[in-house]
Amino acid sequence: MADLFTALALAITIEGAAYALFPDGMKGMMRQVLELPTTTLRGAGLTAMVFGVAVVWLIRG
Repeated sequence: MADLFTALALAITIEGAAYALFPDGMKGMMRQVLELPTTTLRGAGLTAMVFGVAVVWLIRG
């Protein structure tokens, strides 16, 4: 359970750093994301999820 909370804290830290370092870039990215079709967002999310699970599996394997 500690690993889960560590992973969530790391994800929040990385996301926070992106907003702190590149606020205008993040705003522009959000505008672009709002214009994407739902299926594209879903596909990107599933791809990222599979990639993340694969990386964890390789590290922990």
